[in-house]
Amino acid sequence: MRVIGLTGGIASGKSTVSNTLRDDYGAVILDADVAAREIAEPGAPLWTAFVARYGEERVLLPDGTLDRGAIGEIVFHNEAERIWMESAAHPLIKRRLMERLDECRAAGEALVVLDVPLLFEAGWENIPDEVWVVSVDGETQLRRLIERNALPEKLARERIASQMPLEEKVRRADVVIDNNGTREATVEQVKAALKRQPD
Repeated sequence: MRVIGLTGGIASGKSTVSNTLRDDYGAVILDADVAAREIAEPGAPLWTAFVARYGEERVLLPDGTLDRGAIGEIVFHNEAERIWMESAAHPLIKRRLMERLDECRAAGEALVVLDVPLLFEAGWENIPDEVWVVSVDGETQLRRLIERNALPEKLARERIASQMPLEEKVRRADVVIDNNGTREATVEQVKAALKRQPD
């Protein structure tokens, strides 16, 4: 089973690469964001941790689910709270992903993608066989994030700054997918990268 760790900066275009690997090459995608949502359902471990730390009034919507906007406001403006959130969430997400990875291995899957935005930040780069980083220039990244999330520029810059610099991720990658061009150009790079044998 070949396991690719897929990462990059926020709004760098990981989903284009992930979708290509799934749709064109039959990869099973294990998405850290999906795992994070699962452990944040009402009553689940991360939901419980947020409510215990911040109180229901501050972080719950009327239907009892977590208010992601409110939590984002807290953690993106306060370094200590962001560190707390990551220390609470990462072990739970990792456990969920490792369970899924074991299931894929047992099912005889040939290609699995660990789609983890904070792969390097969480220290998980040794889990996959190889790490692919989706790269984009800073101006394009900022523009895409503002458009995608309807964020003011200041907030978008804060979210980008909260992650490891994309240049550092590129330096540590086994494969770099340059996503500044067309979708077709990105798809061709994926095709070429899959032909490469992992070190």
